Amino acid sequence: MSEKELAQKSVGYRKKILKYIYQAKAGHTGGSLSCIDILNVLYNHTMNVGPGTFDSPDRDRYIQSKGHTVEALYVVLASRGFFPESDLETLCKYQSHYIGHPTRKVRGVEQNTGALGHGLSLSVGTAIAGKLDKRDYRVFTVLGDGELPEGSNWEAALSASHYKLDNLCAILDKNTLQISGPTSAVCNTDPVDEKFEAFGWAVRHVDGHDIGELMAAFDALPFEEDKPSLIIAHTVKGKGVSYMENQLKWHHGVPDKQEYADAIQELDALEVTLA
Repeated sequence: MSEKELAQKSVGYRKKILKYIYQAKAGHTGGSLSCIDILNVLYNHTMNVGPGTFDSPDRDRYIQSKGHTVEALYVVLASRGFFPESDLETLCKYQSHYIGHPTRKVRGVEQNTGALGHGLSLSVGTAIAGKLDKRDYRVFTVLGDGELPEGSNWEAALSASHYKLDNLCAILDKNTLQISGPTSAVCNTDPVDEKFEAFGWAVRHVDGHDIGELMAAFDALPFEEDKPSLIIAHTVKGKGVSYMENQLKWHHGVPDKQEYADAIQELDALEVTLA
């Protein structure tokens, strides 16, 4: 899929995220919009995984550590054919498997996540298993910058370096906002690049909404032999909808009827420019 086609797909994904959150009257809007370009490139360009290979021991693995932004993951999995998109009409409804955090009851989801700070540890264990089993699969995980102060992240980062997990790539969705305020004010983890480098990781920065930069970074993996890779993706919370961008209320805000209509109108206009 070309860079232009992926850019067009991202707009469509944003519209679907908004649709299903609006219908469910629940969800994490801002973070789903900030990480969707990353998931788009992973699933439609980078990873060796799909509905037909999900049971293969050689498939690439994706673990969403920031599990609260599950709407982004659901729309991408649906578009890849892991399950019918119509299933998402049940998002957050009684007895639906499509709940507010990833669950393995949904085909395509590798691990139950949402307890922040656990995804990197799960990914490290999965990457170690790949090395022990002499498999060529790679492990990808998206972290939120708001979850980085969790201590388990740093234990996992140290272990990943110790075991030379160059089959592991973590992507930091650095949108600088979390539920209770700016990450720099809640618990500052900057300079995060220097911290991970000190722990033995190879680190690169990208614009997390630039499809070309994301493609190039994933194509360059691993950045260094015998080192885990970290991509710091600089993103905007609520990206693609002007009134949501960089606004804390949209961490888990749900648009009303007029706000939803305004958002779709903006995205429709953007879609025209990419045609």
